[in-house]
Amino acid sequence: MTSITSTVTLNDGNKMPVFGLGVYVTEPGQETYNAVKWALEAGYRHIDGAEWYENEEDCGRAIRDFMKESGVPRSEIWWTTKLMHNKTTEYVHEAIDISLKKCGLEYIDQYLIHGPEGGPEVRAATWKGCCEAKDKGTVRSIGVSNFGVKHLTDLLATNPKYVPSVNQVDLHPFMTRDELVAFCESKGIVLEAWAPLVRGERFKHPAIVAMAEKYKKSPAQILIRYGLDRGFIVIPKSTKKERIADNANVFDFKLEKADIDDLTKLDEFLVTDWEVTTVP
Repeated sequence: MTSITSTVTLNDGNKMPVFGLGVYVTEPGQETYNAVKWALEAGYRHIDGAEWYENEEDCGRAIRDFMKESGVPRSEIWWTTKLMHNKTTEYVHEAIDISLKKCGLEYIDQYLIHGPEGGPEVRAATWKGCCEAKDKGTVRSIGVSNFGVKHLTDLLATNPKYVPSVNQVDLHPFMTRDELVAFCESKGIVLEAWAPLVRGERFKHPAIVAMAEKYKKSPAQILIRYGLDRGFIVIPKSTKKERIADNANVFDFKLEKADIDDLTKLDEFLVTDWEVTTVP
């Protein structure tokens, strides 16, 4: 976790950048295009999108334009998108084809099941479609998002061809999910934090402010570094050019273990957005 392009090797052997830009609640059109383009120009090499965000087309256009202008090859940019609805195995392929057409990229680096809704059988059928897509080559890595321990346990009990490479969930000092983190780590599933900045809701928390003063960093940078130092992939979201650059200025320091432990003790199961890790 020493540079903006540092990677983690997933359980399928692919190397995924540990730092990226999230585009959730980023307006389709110019706002998304600008954010992605600015991030790539600032050195980001990982963009996290989703069918649900309705801005796959804008993400893809920004990525393609950046590659054309910079000469950076497609292989150096990691593009994640997600399945909105869990239905059938066949439906997964249909959704992937639509996402590919929208983004205009020849393949998807990582495809995630966005949520666990539908029950065990639907999740298993959906995951089978993801496994088939990986074999087909339309996606390189596959994983899940917002899955709890039971969802993962049920899925792994079906003996799938592939184990999810990541589980993208809400993770930060105020939502540490210790049981889920330990379970995923025991199964070789990398954790990815989709709201490492806590939606800005705890920037003024005394412990965060104290850490910011100690390390001479912003509260946002402390929270991002916390995720990285926990071994999580982090995808902070911003639409401001200056903040996009500032969020990436986290590779010149590391939190001391005692500080990481103190921050982890702040857990309050703070729900900042979508919480579905316990649905049936």
